Amino acid sequence: MPTGAPVDGFTLSFDRLGSVGRPPVVLLHGWPGDRTDMASVAERLGDEFDVVVPDLRGFGASDKHLRDPGDHYSLVAQARSVTGLIEELGLSHVVLGGYDIGSRVGQQLAKDRPDLLSAIVITPPAPGVGSRILSEAPFREFWYQSFHHLDLAEKLLDGKPDAVRDYLEYFWTHWSGPDFIMDAARLEHLTSAYGPAGAFVASIGYYRAAGNVVARYLGETVPDEKITVPTTFLWAEHDPLFLPAWSDRVGEFFAQVTVQPVDGVGHFVPVEAPDTFAGAIRQASP
Repeated sequence: MPTGAPVDGFTLSFDRLGSVGRPPVVLLHGWPGDRTDMASVAERLGDEFDVVVPDLRGFGASDKHLRDPGDHYSLVAQARSVTGLIEELGLSHVVLGGYDIGSRVGQQLAKDRPDLLSAIVITPPAPGVGSRILSEAPFREFWYQSFHHLDLAEKLLDGKPDAVRDYLEYFWTHWSGPDFIMDAARLEHLTSAYGPAGAFVASIGYYRAAGNVVARYLGETVPDEKITVPTTFLWAEHDPLFLPAWSDRVGEFFAQVTVQPVDGVGHFVPVEAPDTFAGAIRQASP
């Protein structure tokens, strides 16, 4: 597996499908997953594109240094690593696809380096939620982010594969759509990635850097400058974290944005509906 040059001392491991010289696509995974979240999407694009699928900092086969999360696992830091890989590979006019944390990183990259991107295709999280984060049903879902800030999370889970397996299975079962069945081999793969000592705590570095999700949304303001990179939101019908009605304000934050509903699936759109995700990448490609 190739690895990129270090950025801030972190190297990213990545898969590459397709052929160099074809239109470039970069796919970013979420939590609790790794680059294999995007495997089915990448396979569907490999005949037409140059597809790069990295593990983000702290995930999969990429570096997992136990450093200050605010400096090394924040959105800005994660975006620096992805930027470094894009530039190292000589890619331009990239269509970036991402979900969950990968969506957040993609939005940050669109703010910091819009010159590298031709479009982004992402799922929620999205801005514009505001005080609706306090709605009873969604509010119940965000407990894990507060839990990840506690030392208790590390004590209960880090380096304990059996506990990690149960924890991951809960999210993949609870956040997915009604017809999704978690593949046993996939669960074992993710357990092997998150189970070793230091791996789980590295994977939650992003949450520890990001602060309290409720406070972020309650303090959210409309920016003076919108993201200018053309954006497609794939909004899942059954995502318990971000309700479809919450897509109503994305135009306040993105200059060119399309919301595409995805029926029948939950939070893990690239895994649950890879044809839809790949199709949106094709449509966004210049």
